[in-house]
Amino acid sequence: MPAGSFHRLFVANRGEVAARIARACDQLGITPVFGVSEADAHAPYTEGRETVLLGPGRAAQSYLDPMRVVQAAKQARCSALHPGWGFLSENPVLAAMCEQHGITFVGPPAQAMALMGKKTPAKDTARRAGLTLIPGSNGVLADVAAAREAAERTGFPVLFKAESGGGGRGMRIARHIDEVERAFTDASAEAIAAFGDGRVYMEKLLEGGRHVEIQVLADRYGHVVHVGERDCTVQRNHQKLIEESPSPVLSPEERERTFAAAIRCTQQIGYVGAGTMEFLLDASGSAGDFTKGTLRFMEMNTRLQVEHPVSEMRSGLDLMSEMIRVCAGHRLAITQDRIALRGHVIECRINAEDPSDGFRPSPGEITRFVLPDAEGGEVRVDTHVASGYVVPPFYDSLICKVIVRADTRELAIERMERALRSMVVEGVKTTIPMHLAILASDAFRTNRYDTRAIPGWPA
Repeated sequence: MPAGSFHRLFVANRGEVAARIARACDQLGITPVFGVSEADAHAPYTEGRETVLLGPGRAAQSYLDPMRVVQAAKQARCSALHPGWGFLSENPVLAAMCEQHGITFVGPPAQAMALMGKKTPAKDTARRAGLTLIPGSNGVLADVAAAREAAERTGFPVLFKAESGGGGRGMRIARHIDEVERAFTDASAEAIAAFGDGRVYMEKLLEGGRHVEIQVLADRYGHVVHVGERDCTVQRNHQKLIEESPSPVLSPEERERTFAAAIRCTQQIGYVGAGTMEFLLDASGSAGDFTKGTLRFMEMNTRLQVEHPVSEMRSGLDLMSEMIRVCAGHRLAITQDRIALRGHVIECRINAEDPSDGFRPSPGEITRFVLPDAEGGEVRVDTHVASGYVVPPFYDSLICKVIVRADTRELAIERMERALRSMVVEGVKTTIPMHLAILASDAFRTNRYDTRAIPGWPA
């Protein structure tokens, strides 16, 4: 039976996330309609499905044009639109346009998205909810003089960040006072180019932290639950490579304190749907001991994340389906006391890139694609790829995510290694060799790593 009044849902995205949304629609009895670019017009996941052409292959002329997307959804007679992740998923303009045209946006209200999309109001909201912040400026910086004053007050090194930023853009480091002016102006210039907003704020640069995030889910009636945390510390250029849950270094006390504050924050902003609060876990206490550290709020991602299967595997919940249900007006189907988090889960993102050649993209035809054994449901692969699929040069190079669950972290690492070794991807280079090197490294297995370097790589 369709959720609420949704009978036709417009999928405003591509690739793996589009295929994932379609699976949830199938389970809910909803007809998915794909918006596609010319590059994706014949993608395997659209076979036998309804599609609407958005425009040329380049994202700026298709997936990133909110007017084209909303017009296509109206043309296809869809009553709801799911933005997925990436592209326009955190664009309040798209959410507002959907509302104006009578289309339900599967995500938070535009005002909640706009609030948490701007870093200063987001931090103010988080502070009121009881979340701990990273020390820094009191809001955006008016000019270089204000930047110098804030940096000297906070103490070096400091990080200048775009107010409307994301994905590592609009960020510059200053390690002493002579570097402040250039860091401030460069961050502002990049922020204007990337986001159309040159405002910059400043934070203390906490080097060597762990990246931890909390998954939340909320309905329209003020009910909010968390679905545990994920450790996303293994990154390259602020892009996550491996995620796991639970975080192997987070203390139980800090975990529970932050869970409660994250729920309060989500309730206070009137959030609806799935979202993620991101934190930096510092190494307070003895050097490098994260078990005595503090989770410091960085931002909220107002969408479902790429790595949501980690939380799904550990909880048994279908977060994608539940997100669609609550945005259709249903109450949350589960309460906090009924969410049981089981075992240890690890996810590896496999990209069509050559990690031995500076992560050079490797577009082209995947001539053979063979998935690993499911091992009784403990190995999951989320993908939009099949043998013969052509990886386009225009978009993110993710071809699949491999997710495993086991009773312990050690067993989960072994299961992931088996899964990756048994996968067959021919025709393009992939990051599988890098993931195997990380998993085998002593640094990863003993948790002696942070965001500054990829453990075990270069091999």
